[in-house]
Amino acid sequence: MTNKQMLKRQYLETKTRSGVYAIRNQTTGRALVAGSTNAQGALNRHHFELRYGQHRNAKLAQDWVEHGESNFVFEVLDMVKPSEDPAFDAAKELEMLVNLWRQEIPCHGQLGYGNEQGGLL
Repeated sequence: MTNKQMLKRQYLETKTRSGVYAIRNQTTGRALVAGSTNAQGALNRHHFELRYGQHRNAKLAQDWVEHGESNFVFEVLDMVKPSEDPAFDAAKELEMLVNLWRQEIPCHGQLGYGNEQGGLL
């Protein structure tokens, strides 16, 4: 098996984790707080889209250009804890975590990047 094939196999076998993440502009104080069934993957996508000028959030993309990459922090804030309980609803748990973190981190109105769109991005 070649190195490329091995890396591809490892990637496909990697389990993703639901969680809450934030993108924070250290200059303006604006933040985006959202959740995803693959929190790290979502952060990577946002970072890639911003770097290559393809991000769908106009305000965030504009601030990225104005303030530069070095003024942004990308972080996973919390992860959904796995449960063996058959009644456990991971989607509800993720939504609850997003709402809790949005209360903790100022991310609405002038301090946000459109968090009003919903919990998951």
